[in-house]
Amino acid sequence: MATFITAQEAAELIQDNAVLGVCGFGLAGYAAEVAEGIKLRYAATKHPKNIILRQTGTLGDSRDRGPVQFSQEGLVDTWITSIIGFQYAMAKLVADNKMKCYCFPQGVLVNLFRESARGGPGFITKVGLGTFVDPRIEGGKCNEITTEDLVELIEIDGEEWLRYKNTNLDVALVRGTTADEWGNISFEKEGIINEGFHACATAKRNGGITIIQVERIVKGGSLRPRDVKIPGVLVDYVVVSTDEKWSAQSERKPYNPFFAENLKKPVSQMPRLPLNARKVIARRAAMEIQKGNTVNLGIGIPAGVGLVVAEEGHCDDVVFAVEAGPIGGVAAPYPDFGFAYNAWSILDEGYMFDFIDGGNLDITCLGLAEVDQTGNLNVTKFPSRINGPGGFPNVTCLTPKIIFCGQFMDKSKLEVGNGKLTIIEEGSGKKFVKNVLQITFSGKEAVRCGLEVLYVTERAVFKLIDGRVVLVEYAPGIDLEKDVLAYMGFKPEISPDLKLMDAELFSETWGRLGETLK
Repeated sequence: MATFITAQEAAELIQDNAVLGVCGFGLAGYAAEVAEGIKLRYAATKHPKNIILRQTGTLGDSRDRGPVQFSQEGLVDTWITSIIGFQYAMAKLVADNKMKCYCFPQGVLVNLFRESARGGPGFITKVGLGTFVDPRIEGGKCNEITTEDLVELIEIDGEEWLRYKNTNLDVALVRGTTADEWGNISFEKEGIINEGFHACATAKRNGGITIIQVERIVKGGSLRPRDVKIPGVLVDYVVVSTDEKWSAQSERKPYNPFFAENLKKPVSQMPRLPLNARKVIARRAAMEIQKGNTVNLGIGIPAGVGLVVAEEGHCDDVVFAVEAGPIGGVAAPYPDFGFAYNAWSILDEGYMFDFIDGGNLDITCLGLAEVDQTGNLNVTKFPSRINGPGGFPNVTCLTPKIIFCGQFMDKSKLEVGNGKLTIIEEGSGKKFVKNVLQITFSGKEAVRCGLEVLYVTERAVFKLIDGRVVLVEYAPGIDLEKDVLAYMGFKPEISPDLKLMDAELFSETWGRLGETLK
């Protein structure tokens, strides 16, 4: 039977050197009030100290909720995550060698909870081969003081695999919506079903404890059994939140019924992108989709692909999926990324990554930060900060068609309209370089696996052909040599069929998506 306690009492239960697993995606499913209790306790007593913090996907907001609550020096000894993102205070501790840190693929970390829960030998997968998490390259280690190998290369039946080692939990920290008096937990307002069940099962198998933050308590047995995502037999402690800030569904709102699929949003009321370079890129990426395709969308410009399809009136012709769990509907843009309007189903993250790793996607659209001459792509490490991969290595492992979407240069001032692109002021950051700083996506592995890869920008479109980056299209209104080739760190091959991008992509009204979908 679960014990009901306060957030501060929950914080007192966590011991020095404990392995703490925190669950969630953004603010969905993240137990922010208990995390705040841990923060306040450490500030006052310097305990718990030297914990190992495990998380799977992006957590928190860019302000005061998320891993930033663990950013006091000495509180965390080792951070195992898939993404650092906006957690600048934590990133600084990593950069200053004051905290050990590993960045592994999100789907790997999600499924490691399941492997740990069942006592498996670790998670064995091809996800990450040839990238920075491959032990022959960096092994996912983020700084000089991170030295232990948590991933190893193995061979099974003559094939290379990666084995990510289990890390057991002493404490699982999860947020649900409702707890009954017996400790059964439902997620009806979450919009994303996180890895909480397997995190709790891992902690219990290891002799640890589970702490669940909820919004309310109801009479024992009054929850519908099918709505219970974590059964009371796995729940030790329940904390009832004292303020809606600590139970926010997303950064934008405490609760949006459209994300929890309690209401359906009219397509005419979906967010609409303004005409700019980002919309041009999203439109051009959408041209690669075929009717009936299942398409994964990443954060940023890629999420705009769904909004473009909705604006063009073709929501019912494409099945969109987001790594956090929604399938169907329209992916929401940042700061609500991870949710979907009008989803057909919301899988828990473990099932979603089984779906992704199993090769069930037709296309993925992901961000583009840095591309090199062999088609490698980097979105994880930059001169001024570490970012981490999220689910990037999972969705690029077996998806047959990969579309990387991003602006050609950072900080350019551009004008879009009248069927052309005009460069008002050139940017300062080159994205096409001779060698990427870190390999998040391996062009060599993509060629070996026979994947189709495109790099879509507002100025030009490139394709990976036989291990070489080939220019296939460029925008109307620009000079190819002066505005594209002069700002590349390598000379791409030029397709013999080089053509201009469709001028209507650069117009206020497009209306051509139906032609390409067929």
